[in-house]
Amino acid sequence: MNDRPSTPLLDQVNLPADLRALKPEQLRQLADELRAETISAVGTTGGHLGSGLGVVELTTAIHYVFNTPEDKLVWDVGHQCYPHKILTGRRDRIRTLRQGGGLSGFTKRAESEYDPFGAAHSSTSISAALGFAIANKMQNLPGKGIAVIGDGAMSAGMAYEAMNNARDAGNRLVVILNDNDMSIAPPVGGLSAYLARLVSSREFMSLRDLAKRIAKHLPRPLHNAAKKTDEYARGMAMGGTLFEELGFYYVGPIDGHNLDQLIPVLENVRDMADGPCLIHVVTQKGKGYAPAEAAEDKYHGVQKFDVVTGAQVKAPPGPPSYTNVFAKALIAEATRDEKVCAITAAMPSGTGLDKFAEAYPERCFDVGIAEQHAVTFAAGLAAQGMRPFCAIYSTFLQRAYDQVVHDVAIQNLPVRFAMDRAGLVGADGSTHAGSFDIAYLATLPNLVVMAAADEAELVHMVHTCACHDSGPIAVRYPRGSGVGVPLPDVPERLEIGKGRIVREGKKVAILSLGTRLEEALKAADALDARGLSTSVADLRFAKPLDEALIRRLLTSHEVCVTVEEGAVGGFGAHVLTLASDEGLIDAGLKLRTLRLPDVFQDQDKPEKQYAEAGLDADGIVNAVLTALRHNSAGVNEAIA
Repeated sequence: MNDRPSTPLLDQVNLPADLRALKPEQLRQLADELRAETISAVGTTGGHLGSGLGVVELTTAIHYVFNTPEDKLVWDVGHQCYPHKILTGRRDRIRTLRQGGGLSGFTKRAESEYDPFGAAHSSTSISAALGFAIANKMQNLPGKGIAVIGDGAMSAGMAYEAMNNARDAGNRLVVILNDNDMSIAPPVGGLSAYLARLVSSREFMSLRDLAKRIAKHLPRPLHNAAKKTDEYARGMAMGGTLFEELGFYYVGPIDGHNLDQLIPVLENVRDMADGPCLIHVVTQKGKGYAPAEAAEDKYHGVQKFDVVTGAQVKAPPGPPSYTNVFAKALIAEATRDEKVCAITAAMPSGTGLDKFAEAYPERCFDVGIAEQHAVTFAAGLAAQGMRPFCAIYSTFLQRAYDQVVHDVAIQNLPVRFAMDRAGLVGADGSTHAGSFDIAYLATLPNLVVMAAADEAELVHMVHTCACHDSGPIAVRYPRGSGVGVPLPDVPERLEIGKGRIVREGKKVAILSLGTRLEEALKAADALDARGLSTSVADLRFAKPLDEALIRRLLTSHEVCVTVEEGAVGGFGAHVLTLASDEGLIDAGLKLRTLRLPDVFQDQDKPEKQYAEAGLDADGIVNAVLTALRHNSAGVNEAIA
């Protein structure tokens, strides 16, 4: 008996064409090696693990059966794409995942032709795959559109909007529903697998097509009855009636880890001659890695970890995260006021509302990946006298902007928006950066927009939100840990639209909004050391502006600089508008606005991202000195 290990197959596969050269019986070994490589890579870099492990076999089977990249494979969200990246020519860089200059943690068009559509937000895959399918049909080009979408992403209405529009794609559209929570229906053993192969087979489709043609010649009542009988029989066996009503041929559920089931079903669907198809596969997040399988979150997102033990590298103890500070403050508000309630869109742990739900389960609502619904639901709660906090990442609130405008702002309803992950987010890159919320919220009438400078300020702002009943109000705060200031025992209700002077000077004024305040104070130290007396203000509010404070600073200092963790069009733009309206710029004011650059910044460590943006202490100092160099010679001598 030969116990020697077989030759690694993954070393022979650089692209899917190499994979398709393998024999079907070799795919099990390849999948096992692919899973091991994925675990090893994420152990080195950190990132999303459980979701990728759950689709190892599915990834292998799709690339084996379909002709990628001619067939366009679109991964919903894209956080499960690490095995896909390994099989599509990026294995040699897989240990640069989520690092500066490395591979993105999501699909990205600029990275590979095998990533035809970039994604990191949910529920876009069917629409995009439908676009590929219809475009090929219109141009008489080969190639299908293949969408892989998780059951969680099916809670968003956009998925159903796309499916409702999919009939014209015909057999060019394949949707694979990756059910990794068994939330729709579990597989039912061998019978389920047999039925899936049977109803996707050419023989069954030919027989069904023949029956349809015969039925068309029957009297209408008999024709309708035959159609209903066909749908009812398959719906009873496989639970696909909803998808059938949307025009899809439903196959499943099948075991998403059994290649002997996956391969023939995918081949049958590939060769179907009629209509879009939905394949329902059931998978297990974290599959094949015991620590992930045992973890409650299936190692959804992890730090670097020891592959043998699964133990994650823990950050040294430090200040609490802004997310935890928000959660604690909100629980305190709910304890004081029974009308306080909270809504999250499928991110309870990411927003801290899992802790709120433990304390007040009847007042916490997870609506799924449905940000539009979350905002309007909150508006309804507010209209009926509740005090709802809608806790949504800044980047995800973009998905509900119409609801913020139409259902909240126009009606002046007191919905409280808690926007986590404001500013740059490091390894998650441009798709998750909270770059635009100041610009897209501060432009709206009725909305109050706050930014916390530190964790103590966040506590005050949560309390201010809870007390504010005259209209909508938003507070933004970043990912990660606070700066280490003590938390207040009793929160303060801030006066709306009033900032504070943190440091008094005479020549330079730094107007800070948000957590760049720490860097602004460092910059002030450096400027003071050069003989440039510097004031620092924490404006607290992007809207309404503290016009009296801003006016005083602009008219009493030679150079003023605004600093914010947001894109152009935000806080600095509003200060410029105020200065322009009041004629201050005409009076020779030297005003500079520092904000995020007009580009989508790739992933890196946050401190490097902010340095690149010129929003660290050095960047602030350089902006001040550059402005002063355009002034008198005496100032130039002081700078020198």
